[in-house]
Amino acid sequence: MQPARPDEFERIAELTVGVYVEGGLASSGYVAELADVSGRSARSQLLVVRDDDGRVIGSVALVLDGNFGEVTESDDEAAFRMLVVDPQARGRGTGELLVRTCLDLARAAGKRRMVLSTGPAMTAAHRLYERLGFRRLPERDWTPVPGIDLMVYALEL
Repeated sequence: MQPARPDEFERIAELTVGVYVEGGLASSGYVAELADVSGRSARSQLLVVRDDDGRVIGSVALVLDGNFGEVTESDDEAAFRMLVVDPQARGRGTGELLVRTCLDLARAAGKRRMVLSTGPAMTAAHRLYERLGFRRLPERDWTPVPGIDLMVYALEL
């Protein structure tokens, strides 16, 4: 697990858009934001997992401050967004490594809770979050745009 390099932004964009859109997890109106890796890196800690050949196979944006998290409600909450794992690399623990690294970094930054938004169709992600101890916070579910309903999960750190 390492910070993303600017020369990897194109690969991260390709991976993120592919997984979210082709997987039916996001609307076409969200593509520009999914592809804006440079903008994401300016508002978060962009982390990646690389395979043995150095190719990015997973990425996540960790939000420790600022408004990019959108789901945070206080300064003692952290969030992560746009967690993505290459479909060819699934089942190797990449997603769990990304989440656990976010949790460790949030704890080190003095945060008391990790929160995240997820779509109803992201059932594999839900299983991972629940296995790691995240619990649903239905009272914080939200709709960023009409027709897109997001569920909120949280883990006390």
